[in-house]
Amino acid sequence: MTDVIWLRPERAATGRPAAHDRAEITAAAIGVADRGGLDAVSMRSVAVELGTGAASLYRYVASRDDLLDLMIDATAAECRLAPPTGDPVADLVAVAEGLHEVMVRHPWLPELAVTRPALGPGGVAVLDHVLGVLADHPGDAASKLEVFALLNALVATFARNEFAAADQSRRAVAYLGHVAAGGERPRISALFDELSTADPDPRDRRVTALAALLSGLLG
Repeated sequence: MTDVIWLRPERAATGRPAAHDRAEITAAAIGVADRGGLDAVSMRSVAVELGTGAASLYRYVASRDDLLDLMIDATAAECRLAPPTGDPVADLVAVAEGLHEVMVRHPWLPELAVTRPALGPGGVAVLDHVLGVLADHPGDAASKLEVFALLNALVATFARNEFAAADQSRRAVAYLGHVAAGGERPRISALFDELSTADPDPRDRRVTALAALLSGLLG
């Protein structure tokens, strides 16, 4: 049996008539992950989500790894792909921001994007778009594929760092608020007031960094 799920038949040739399809199973697995994280995803939990038995899922997917590959690729299909403008850096940043939006919707995704990237129909659509953006770039096929891989890795890294920073920031701000409320440290109170009114959106920094990295990459 091939390791690539998209090269296998959608379901086993023998057994009962199909009650579900890969799209339904994938959506159920994503729902489980969105609520409980990756650790919550198992053949059993997805089967419960679908109201069926775990054994029945094996007619459609061979393992949890198959589920993860399907989940990664299905989220790639959510990425907004705007028509190219002719500015490769700006167009790739736009792709990156589309991928980032998807990762914000699915906080479990950045980890998978870094540790086990998968390429199915959804990912191929994003790759094809990136190749269109780079159509006039003199780089060879291998270098363009590297740009695609690095784009995904960069976005996943930004998302992971932002999630971690947000969690650390919440804890720090909670204690700073406690200290500021005591009124005994006016500089801390002033700092807390400024933090409370600051714009926490890191988008500008992310877009600037991505543009600089991509400009260097494309030469």
